[in-house]
Amino acid sequence: MAEFSAAAVLHQARRDQVSDTCRSHIASSRKRRVLTPSDLKHLVVDEDHELIYCYVPKVACTNWKRVMMVLSGRGKYSDPMEIPSNEAHVPSNLKTLNQYSIPDINHRLKNYLKFLFVREPFERLVSAYRNKFTLRYNTSFHKRYGTKIVRRYRKNATVEALQNGADVKFQEFAEYLVDPGTQREAPLNEHWQTVYSLCHPCHIHYDLVGKYETLEEDANYVLRLVGEGDSLRFPSYAKSTRTTDQMAAMFFNNISSLQQSQLYQLYKLDFLMFNYSIPSYLKLQ
Repeated sequence: MAEFSAAAVLHQARRDQVSDTCRSHIASSRKRRVLTPSDLKHLVVDEDHELIYCYVPKVACTNWKRVMMVLSGRGKYSDPMEIPSNEAHVPSNLKTLNQYSIPDINHRLKNYLKFLFVREPFERLVSAYRNKFTLRYNTSFHKRYGTKIVRRYRKNATVEALQNGADVKFQEFAEYLVDPGTQREAPLNEHWQTVYSLCHPCHIHYDLVGKYETLEEDANYVLRLVGEGDSLRFPSYAKSTRTTDQMAAMFFNNISSLQQSQLYQLYKLDFLMFNYSIPSYLKLQ
């Protein structure tokens, strides 16, 4: 029980950090908006355990979706790792909060246990870049985003690069992210959108904020809270391809201090809200 109460203290501190940041941020911004159902498409609902999980891409979300399929599948699945990763991302396999009526949404937000998992923002960003722009198989991302990025930010781009968008450099990706026109055009893709914008932690009061850095302990704590701690363990994950602080530093060293500052401004609320310190490699202007 001692570890349980230590975890409770830790999670209270994380909740306090979020609400303090929201208070100071929202106090300074007058435009407090009301959430609409379309803001809730990242919130996965498990009726049986009265659980809501806001998924954040690049923060173990494939494994969490697998676990949610086991929890809400009423015996259809028993081992999360037997569910193929592409199955976990099929929208119809999980129910999301935006599919409910407004009264049902409000009831669940008020009464269900709500949690999300976060990660150091720049490690998550570099992980998204590596996954979507440096791997050959992600041709849909190369076509959809890569070609646009090359067209806008590369001088004298080759015809091949303009057609394939397969070799986007991190500096070009950074330029795309901090360009004011990018967000005017459309919201950022979920893989590099801020947690603040995906999960709305200033509007939705999460009971638990888990961290990628302590993934297994935090995940198994959630499972114990919903009474599944004995029958279900969160999958261990291989750290071999994991993006680390050193790796993020390597990418950030390739961009100007102005771009570093602009990226920090873009992700600043995620840093503050989830208590991540400014990385030592940043040269902020």
